[in-house]
Order: sequence, then C-alpha cells, then structure tokens
Amino acid sequence: MKLLVINGPNINMLGIREPGIYGGDSYTDLCGLIEVHAAAKNVEVEIYQSNHEGDLIDKIQQAFRKVNGIIINPGGYTHTSVALLDAVKAVSIPTVEVHISDVASREDFRQISYIRQACVKTIAGHGLMGYVEAMDFLIENYDD
Repeated sequence: MKLLVINGPNINMLGIREPGIYGGDSYTDLCGLIEVHAAAKNVEVEIYQSNHEGDLIDKIQQAFRKVNGIIINPGGYTHTSVALLDAVKAVSIPTVEVHISDVASREDFRQISYIRQACVKTIAGHGLMGYVEAMDFLIENYDD
C-alpha cells in the first residue's frame, strides 16, 4: 500500500506558528512520526508540503493511479479552495482530511470545509496523532 500525505500552507511552520493551538512539535517531528508509523505498518508513504495551491493540486493529480490513499491537511485552503475539492474528486482516491487543531471550536470562517465533500473521513483536533489515525483508517479500509 502507498499513501500520500499532503500538507498545505504554514504546516511547515509547526512548532513556531501559534504553539498554543498547534503544539510545540516541529514539521520535522510530524514527518518522523508519519515515517515511523508507516514503517511499522509496512506501508510506503510520501510526504509533501507546499504553501501554493496550484502545487497541491498538481501533487493530487500526479497521485492518480499511483497511490491507494491520500491524507490531506489543506491548512487555510480548507476554507477557500474549490479547486482542491475538484482535484480530489477528479482522481477518485480515498482521501482523509486532517486538521491538527479542533477547527469546529475556532473562528466562524473555519467551519466551512470545501474539501470535506470529497473525503471519506475527517479527523480534527487530535494533534499530530490525527495523521496516524488517518493512516490506520486508510490501511484498515482501503488496503487492496
């Protein structure tokens, strides 16, 4: 099984950006957590981060027929990007939406998630462990 983990804008700033909301772990810590869990589950994983919407769309499109599942934290694009929604719909790859913080308890504008319509599951507010939960969900439900 091969999984693609996509992180949107500002996720590379973990540990620096609003640690009261996102915690003190760095992006490197997140990547390490994902890689260790993937190895333990005997799953191939690719991790990608970009602050640019078009790059995220390109990565989703490039995954077509190459990965079994996508885990995506679109960052701020969650609340603004119909284009990311359309990209996930286009590739028809089981996708889990992940948010480190509990977006449901944050600002009003964060209550809208465009990409959620194309996702098989949403995990929010579980910190970095949300990525592990997403991996396990895809492994348990979509491993061929």
